[in-house]
Amino acid sequence: MDFMQYWQISDMVTKTLFFLLLALSILSWVTGIVRVLQSRKLATSVADDLSQQLQAKQADLVGSDAAARRLVTEQTLLKHIGRYRFASERGLPILGTTAAIAPFIGLFGTVWGIFHALHNIGMSGQAGLGQVAGPVGEALIMTGLGIAVAIPAVVFYNLAVRINRRVMYQANDRAHDLLSRSAEPAETVPSSTSPKAGATSVQAAKSNRSNTIDAAVDAQQTRHYSSSVAE
Repeated sequence: MDFMQYWQISDMVTKTLFFLLLALSILSWVTGIVRVLQSRKLATSVADDLSQQLQAKQADLVGSDAAARRLVTEQTLLKHIGRYRFASERGLPILGTTAAIAPFIGLFGTVWGIFHALHNIGMSGQAGLGQVAGPVGEALIMTGLGIAVAIPAVVFYNLAVRINRRVMYQANDRAHDLLSRSAEPAETVPSSTSPKAGATSVQAAKSNRSNTIDAAVDAQQTRHYSSSVAE
């Protein structure tokens, strides 16, 4: 039975199911191809992009302590990783829904075709091949269309999920490296230019000067006492 003969004997319900499966098939193919290409592109650039996003925040962390740097770094990483996850999951609901409902749509067409076969037998009172060949062929075609629509959707869905796992692995791996770097101590300022060190040196100089003056006063008092005793 060729397609034109099948199309002539099919009713409005069967034609509606056919166009629905055709639309799902086109949508799943376009969505699957675009999703796989975008996920592969994201997998190659997610680590570098995450580093650049965090580097843009480094100017705001100058002079902050280790706890503040770690908090800001962690919040920035979580925000961008959430964006990467959302971007990598676009289109997956379409593929999952198509893979789930397409076989049942085909099964519904199969049941409808068998119903037509039984209806023809009841109307004619004969169970010959002419009464059941058309409806049974219609049922088998709908079953095949449902399976043909569901299989590519499942393949694209699993492939996209696999690539997205690699995206999240690379993003989390780079995030852990960046977070560990944020906990490193900041570079110390040389003692010659440090205000605290300068203040300490000034205090030490004042203390030494005071000790020198006290020692001179004590020596003068000792000499005076010795001269008075000699007299």
